[in-house]
Amino acid sequence: MKDLLEEFWYGNLLPQDQCPSFNREVKKINSFIVAHYDKLMADLSDEQKKTLEKYDDCIHEMYGITEKEIFIYAFRLGGRFMLATLSDEQVLPTDSTST
Repeated sequence: MKDLLEEFWYGNLLPQDQCPSFNREVKKINSFIVAHYDKLMADLSDEQKKTLEKYDDCIHEMYGITEKEIFIYAFRLGGRFMLATLSDEQVLPTDSTST
């Protein structure tokens, strides 16, 4: 099961093709990130830029690992909900007067 979820996570299964692109709020935040990053890069020395780039690489790697693990956990949790839903037998109340 984990192999399937990892294939899904790494983009070998493409459900995102069915989803719309980022919403307005995410686009707005992303534009702020880019603007601040560009200003910061303009103000840094070459050595500081290299340090910031290494920092960015580490952050992206950490977020990637964390997001993958959260994705797998959430997918499994959804599966547990489905199993609980399917295994929960509803017993209809019997009407003893209608026999």
